[in-house]
Amino acid sequence: MGNPHMSVSRRRFLGGATAGATLSLVTGTSAWAAERTRALDLTAARAVSTAGTTLEQVATPAAGTGYRRLLAGPGWPLVVRGDLAAPGAGRDDRRTGLASFVQFTDLHLCDSESPMRFEYLARFNDAAHRPQEALTVRGASSLVERVNALAAGPYTGLPFSLVMATGDNTDNHERIELDWYLTVMSGGSVTPNSGDPNRYEGVQSSGNTGYWNPQDPFRDSYKQAGFPQIPGYLGAAGATFSAPGLKTPWYTTVGNHDDSAEGTLPDLGLLNSIYTGDRKLEGLDDAEAARLAGLLRTDPAGAVLELGRLLTGGGLVREITADERRHPFSTQEFAKAHLNPAHTGAGPYGHGFTSDAAASGNLYYTFRIADGVLGISLDTTNAAGFADGSIGTGQLNWLEQQLRAHSGHWYDAFGNVVRGGAGGDLVVLFSHHTSTTMGNLLQDPRHFFEKRHDGNELVALLQRYPNVVAWVNGHSHENRITAHGHAVPERSFWEVNTASHIDFPQHARVIELTDNGDGTISLFTTLVESAAPYTADYSDTSDAALASFYREVSFNDPYATPNAKLGSPVDHNTELLLVKPSR
Repeated sequence: MGNPHMSVSRRRFLGGATAGATLSLVTGTSAWAAERTRALDLTAARAVSTAGTTLEQVATPAAGTGYRRLLAGPGWPLVVRGDLAAPGAGRDDRRTGLASFVQFTDLHLCDSESPMRFEYLARFNDAAHRPQEALTVRGASSLVERVNALAAGPYTGLPFSLVMATGDNTDNHERIELDWYLTVMSGGSVTPNSGDPNRYEGVQSSGNTGYWNPQDPFRDSYKQAGFPQIPGYLGAAGATFSAPGLKTPWYTTVGNHDDSAEGTLPDLGLLNSIYTGDRKLEGLDDAEAARLAGLLRTDPAGAVLELGRLLTGGGLVREITADERRHPFSTQEFAKAHLNPAHTGAGPYGHGFTSDAAASGNLYYTFRIADGVLGISLDTTNAAGFADGSIGTGQLNWLEQQLRAHSGHWYDAFGNVVRGGAGGDLVVLFSHHTSTTMGNLLQDPRHFFEKRHDGNELVALLQRYPNVVAWVNGHSHENRITAHGHAVPERSFWEVNTASHIDFPQHARVIELTDNGDGTISLFTTLVESAAPYTADYSDTSDAALASFYREVSFNDPYATPNAKLGSPVDHNTELLLVKPSR
């Protein structure tokens, strides 16, 4: 970490610049390159340290077409967003750091050998199969290494108080995936392999030319598109390794992939024998595949029945090794697993969940981010099926109770402020779903007679409480930052959505909260990549090389759209201004 006193001196040397720069000239011109260099210089001048973040360098594809390797490219400069409050001159020299923490999201630690997979539908849905998915566990562990090395926020220099994983921590709601997640976060020996411990039994060793078979020399469709042959890849991917675990306390928010099969299918108990069984469907003809893909989009319960039929002879079925560890977990079991002392790591015990959560399955809670800053973690999943979410009335009422209790004000029976107070907390909300992906209002079978509420209702509630400063979430697998303005400026807040760590660009985000000493506060959002090198030799199957391949292959996934998930400069490294709420 850089010297903060040296940082201030450099800032003043560069003329006390406080505004970020957005690159507006034509990409590739000398003028654009000069503007980018100037913006990066100003970014570095404002920071304590940019090392190890995308402020310093970013994974960038090599020139050309087809399969491309990744190189270290120039960093992304800080962009100041004054949508909700004007940036004041000189605030860098007045700002006081309030909080510094990290968001992980959509790790999707994946049992790629599971029978409960839909790889043959990748042409209809890019999430059905990713060629890099055998490496999710090593990729996540490499991200942990990055955060351990950074240790502090680039703008405040404050040590991270916590890491929050905002859902889809597992890919397919399996006990073995949950165990991998908990071990990666807390540290310990982990073996990312299921079924036969001595061989890989997923589609990437099937000999089917429709999948990338990385160890084999034959020309499958992926290798015809430029994908490499990597001897020993699958054996190394499933081998036991030691995960360092986070040095920082960490918390978990639940996502739809932690709650239902493939994040979409309702858990009716009909799938357990498929999960733990010895038959894996690896291919379908075009008509059957299109039919099943349609059912997954429109009739999840019907898709469950169709999958059972296909496993009895409707497609290309492979015999594999049955594994009871693939059994899906319940919401109660999800919370209980976090309470296992073997997974306490850097703490806290339970990682946000309590014995009450393990008994009730109510996976929402509050926690302390820093003095004067409260975190609230929600459960926006809906077990009725489909990927999008919503929130039940009971949880919505509980949320309003927390917002009132921490506002520092007194309210009447109708929710009106009757007397102002002092000492309220600033509030950061965490959920898996975004405000625009909370339209699933089907009755949740866990709370069948309870009304569900969408993202618009949640935004409206948050805007009643001026101390809400940010809503941090995932689910969309893209970087996107949204300003939620209000006629009363104090009631505005920012929604910070971060890309997943299974799809390229494989980002996490550092978030810092500062008081600017001028009636405004700032949220600094800085994207970070894993500790993996950008390029590794294909003869190397070390842990670092495998984590490097994880990123490289994700960029080249033929069914993915990496540029769409990147977001724009205003969604990357930002300073987000807000009017400071009166106390």
